[in-house]
Amino acid sequence: MNNKPLNASPFRYKTVFCNNEFEEILAGIIACYYCIVEEKILLPSNDENEIRNVMLSNYLKNAKFKTEHPPLGNYLFDKETVENNGRADIRILSMKPYVDDYSYYIIECKRLDNKNQTGKSGLNGEYVYEGIVRFLSKTYPFYRETAGMIGFVVVKMDIEQNNNAINQILQTFPESKTQQELMKKQILPGFDYSYYSSHLVEREIKYIYHLMLDFSENVERSGL
Repeated sequence: MNNKPLNASPFRYKTVFCNNEFEEILAGIIACYYCIVEEKILLPSNDENEIRNVMLSNYLKNAKFKTEHPPLGNYLFDKETVENNGRADIRILSMKPYVDDYSYYIIECKRLDNKNQTGKSGLNGEYVYEGIVRFLSKTYPFYRETAGMIGFVVVKMDIEQNNNAINQILQTFPESKTQQELMKKQILPGFDYSYYSSHLVEREIKYIYHLMLDFSENVERSGL
């Protein structure tokens, strides 16, 4: 019998985090994305706040849409809440059941394109340094060890290849203490662009879900 101690390092990246509550919320956001694409709603290419506002005002704060896509009706969706020294794009506060004012998920939104994909000054660099890092530096809070990011893809590109570029940037930033780079995590059958990453924050593993939403055709139609 081989009694040598098991080396767990090859298995470190095999654990897939699961937060069922947050994944159900993300499934509703994916449904919102499908509606925007199918309804051919025009979106600006250069303003992630405006894209986010369309998602919120037309869908995530719309009573009819939320009723049709449970469990979204259990949550209050707010924009631009003040968090320490920053403003978070979306706050998701549980209302049914209500816990307290500090029990909420945060989602940060960033535009993505195919320019300077591995550079710090490109939109991928902003996704990492002004998105992921804001959670790791505790500018934005985690709730139940969980947070979320949405990448608004504003040009036609290979999303999987772009994720590889984001992971390359993460590799050059050891302060992120990344335990798992962006890895596929299916949230909704048929939707291929959902992921998660894990990071060590004050000796605890924290998880960030990532949705990459392809709005390139909506932006092209807008002509903006």
